[in-house]
Amino acid sequence: MSSPNPSNALPIRALGKTGVEVTVLGVGCAWLGRRADGSIDEDAGVEAIVAAIDSGVRLIDTASLYVDGTAERVVGQAVRARPELAGQIVVETKVRDVRDFRYTAAETRRSVESSLQRLQLQHIPVVYIHDPPADVFDRVMGPDGALAELRRLQAEGVVGHVGIASNNPWDNTPYIETGEFEAAVVPDAYSLISRVALERMFPAAERFGMGVVVATPLERGLLATGTRNQHPEDHINRQFTPASIAQVSRIEDVCARYGVSLLAAALQYVVRHPAVTCTVPGARRPEQAVANSAAMRENSPEAFWQELAPLLADFHVAVPPPR
Repeated sequence: MSSPNPSNALPIRALGKTGVEVTVLGVGCAWLGRRADGSIDEDAGVEAIVAAIDSGVRLIDTASLYVDGTAERVVGQAVRARPELAGQIVVETKVRDVRDFRYTAAETRRSVESSLQRLQLQHIPVVYIHDPPADVFDRVMGPDGALAELRRLQAEGVVGHVGIASNNPWDNTPYIETGEFEAAVVPDAYSLISRVALERMFPAAERFGMGVVVATPLERGLLATGTRNQHPEDHINRQFTPASIAQVSRIEDVCARYGVSLLAAALQYVVRHPAVTCTVPGARRPEQAVANSAAMRENSPEAFWQELAPLLADFHVAVPPPR
């Protein structure tokens, strides 16, 4: 199978102070190949990643915990299907290979080693500490914790750069604010209907020169399908209030007036912020990966963004800690 050459390449940016060059659009792998019934179609997962690569994407964001390890294996297969692009594709993964992970040095090394085996790589450009709760902060950051072990693996040449990634913004924030990480994956905190990251995460990332990868820019499907074409399977792990649905409907009206798809608005919006390097919407199927790339290339005039600005709102999707 030959690899197509996109007619207009996706923009490339440096991932903060890492210097690693990535496309502004990546592909997330948390739901890779999942069917509506929850089962996994590995062939569809491989096809989705290959489709993303063929449409110009050069960043693949995965994790050892995604699809119980299957996602990393699928990513490895897809990258090997395009050997001529091996030097251009950046694969990043995350340390936490079991649900009851304790973020110790030994567990961290084991997790990285299992990722290397599944991905069939000898070096991973960026490795993130995955979903550490704020209450294990001292363990993660201590001399026998995950960060110290990743620094040792970095010195050994196994890991390129070390980042932090947590789905809960209030867990993610204290780690980002240490300045000890070169990059951060920021999910559930920045989209057309979420602005949590503007409060503390983005200012800290800019202060320390961190690369920011925005995850969940489509709010698990709502900002891809819109309010008029919803299906329950599109909105995994999300329950939207009537107010948030109404707000998205108003955004859709502006998109319609300018001929800009909601998908394009959602993806392009998050990478317009100066703190953000790129975004990694998930793709379960090949057509989703292709649609994301096409949307990132859509023309969106500045007048569109000016009219959209007053409609941007913040509907928190995570519960802040008790005060």
